[in-house]
Parts: sequence; C-alpha cells; structure tokens
Amino acid sequence: MEWLPLIDKSVLILIIFLLSLGIAAYSTYAERKVAAFLQDRIGPNRAGPFGLLQPIADGVKMFMKEEIIPSASDKFLFMLGPCIFMMTALMTSAVIPWGKPLDIGGYQMNLQVADINIGVLYIVATASVGVYGIMLGGWASNNKFSLLGAVRASSQMISYELAMGLSIIGVLLISNSLSLSDIVKGQEGFHWNIIYQPLGFLIFLICAFAECNRAPFDLAECETELVGGYHTEYSSMKLGMFLFAEYVNMFISSALIVCLFFGGYNFPGIDNLDLPQNIASIISVVIFFAKTFFFIFFFMWIRWTIPRFRYDQLMKLGWQILLPLSIFNVVATAAWLTFVK
Repeated sequence: MEWLPLIDKSVLILIIFLLSLGIAAYSTYAERKVAAFLQDRIGPNRAGPFGLLQPIADGVKMFMKEEIIPSASDKFLFMLGPCIFMMTALMTSAVIPWGKPLDIGGYQMNLQVADINIGVLYIVATASVGVYGIMLGGWASNNKFSLLGAVRASSQMISYELAMGLSIIGVLLISNSLSLSDIVKGQEGFHWNIIYQPLGFLIFLICAFAECNRAPFDLAECETELVGGYHTEYSSMKLGMFLFAEYVNMFISSALIVCLFFGGYNFPGIDNLDLPQNIASIISVVIFFAKTFFFIFFFMWIRWTIPRFRYDQLMKLGWQILLPLSIFNVVATAAWLTFVK
C-alpha cells in the first residue's frame, strides 16, 4: 500500500495538467463566443458543430506555423521566456483543493496535489516568478516594442501584487491559516469570506485582472501602441505558450477567488444532506467548477465591456487607490477581530 499515494498524486497531477490545458484551450473558444454574443455576432461556427473544434484547429495551426527566431535575439533566453511563463502558470494549481476526498476501496484520495500549510504564500510566490518569463521574452527579442511591453508588465505586476497580497491578509486573519484547504473548510455552510471581506474581494478581483494582463489592464500587449507587446517577435507554439499561459492564469485566478472568498467546493445546505461520500465528492467538484466558470465568464465579460486604461491611470489606481484601501482593510479586519468578535 506504500505506492498508493504516489500513484494517487501522479494521476491527480496528470488530470489537473490536462484539465488546465483543456480549459485554457476552450476558454479561447468561449471568449470568442462571449464577444460575439455581446457584439450581436455569431462567432466561430465553421470548425465542427457549433465551432467546437475551433480550439483544436487553432492548436494545429500554432504547431504548423513557421518558427521564426530573430537573428539579433538572445536565442536561449528567447526560448526560455515562454517556458517559464507556462511552467509557473501550471505550477500554481498544485495547492488548489478541487473537492472533497474520494473513497476508493477504503483509500481516501484527496483532490488536492499538495496540502501545504503555506498554500496561499506558495501561489503568490509562484505567480510572481511568471513575470520573469515575460521580462526574458521581451528583453531577449531585441525589439523596442517587446522591451516596452515587458517593462510595463513587470512594473504593473509589482504595483498590483502589493495590493493583492494585502487584500488576502484579511482572509488569513479570519481563517487563522495559510492553507487553502483550511480556508475552504472554514467556509462550510454559508460562512463565505465574501460576507466578511467584501472590500478585500473587490481589491483582489481588480488585482487579478492586472496580474493576468487582462483588459482593461492589458497595457503590456496593447496592439494600438506596442504592436503585440512582449510577444511581438514570437511565432508558432512559442506564441501559443504565452497565449495559453494567460488563459491558464485566468483559470487559476478564478479558482483562487472561489477558494478564498466564495466557499470553494462548499454550498449552503449541501452538508445537511446525508449523501454517500463519493457522491458528495463529485457534487463538490461540480460546485467548485461551476463557481470557477462563472468567474472565467466574468473575466471575459469585463474584457468586452470596459475600455483599456491609460498607463498613468493604471499606476495611479494601483498605488494611490488600491494600496491604501488594502492597508485600511487589513487594519479594519484586525480591529474587528480584536475588539468586536
């Protein structure tokens, strides 16, 4: 029985890896459909029924495209950039609790790759490393537009990671733990952190848009100014890795929002039902992904609704508004826990 945990984790890692790539691929299809709906268009409808094979066609196209490496670029760093960005995007899913444990012949299979006691810190630290992939790609391209996009991305992420980290502290004070599984378990019933931390949620949500380089904060790759930003010189699957990693980041950000503020896999009243363990586990996974997909839709809805900020507005929002608000939220939460609760 000693080898069961190894097989358990290996299978779970493979499933989450494939699931992350699959959701990222079909998020491109969903984004086009959401944009088409909001703009009164049809959207992709040629590749397969209802256009459902469009992401596969896009993936094949990316692989079949000619791969161009600029002669004046630093070739090693040029290839390393998208690899780092994609790797860090996928690594963040390791500590997400996807549902309640499964019972497989008496063996309890936890639907979480690693339940470490600093799960929140792990996600924030790993996501911070992703900016190195953007910086390497932009600098190694030896292109002024790529370099400007990389500098914008790095300064944007630094500016918003401060407010994002502080917005999470309120949740950590309430949960008294850095473990995501403990935070989710503490929200059983309807004790969701969104009730106690509405300001923290709003700050975290805005910072998530900036961290993922999503509109209206996609200043690092705005085509009106920088052609394509940090991935201007990329082609073939290297460009695909940059684009896919952004959608993986959006998926993980949505899952993290659900874990921190919306009860994770918990749902009001579900714990009062006398269900078999495996049925309850499957339902919890469905609930978790339903919440996550809602926030993925919300990311897309905002992109096609709100125009892009100017860069000075982006910096002002991060430093002069969100950072003071996040500090106020930490102080207010600490005072409430000390003197009221």
